[in-house]
Amino acid sequence: MAKKEYALAHTKWMCKYHIVFTPKYRRKIIYYQYKTDIRDIIAQLCRYKGVEIIEGHLMPDHVHILVSIPPKISVSSFMGYLKGKSALMIFDKHANLKYKFGNRHFWAEGYYVSTVGLNEATIKKYIQEQEKHDIALDKLSVKEYEDPFKG
Repeated sequence: MAKKEYALAHTKWMCKYHIVFTPKYRRKIIYYQYKTDIRDIIAQLCRYKGVEIIEGHLMPDHVHILVSIPPKISVSSFMGYLKGKSALMIFDKHANLKYKFGNRHFWAEGYYVSTVGLNEATIKKYIQEQEKHDIALDKLSVKEYEDPFKG
């Protein structure tokens, strides 16, 4: 189970995405002998980028993954990396697939992505707590600031 949110020095984030992508022509290639290799390759590439796989399923003709991607990586750049590198690694491991998939294109173009976010009540609570925090900080500061744009 993934942590609810991650934190850096001045940032809290929770970027979870449900992603679905398919092999070229939706061939039922993710089966028996290739399934474990494809799973291991995808897991390895995600580890390299610091992406956490929360849940994943390899179906006969498509892949479902629920991932937590750090905000410094865009979803499109991550998917380009994942699909490109995994195709090369799959063809290196299974040389006979090169003849079925011309020009080393294992995955079909495009993918489906949807965000998995917070609910409205949690966001309202966060905003209220943030406002209380800002008010408390303002009460601690005693120095009055002059407007630099006056006169």
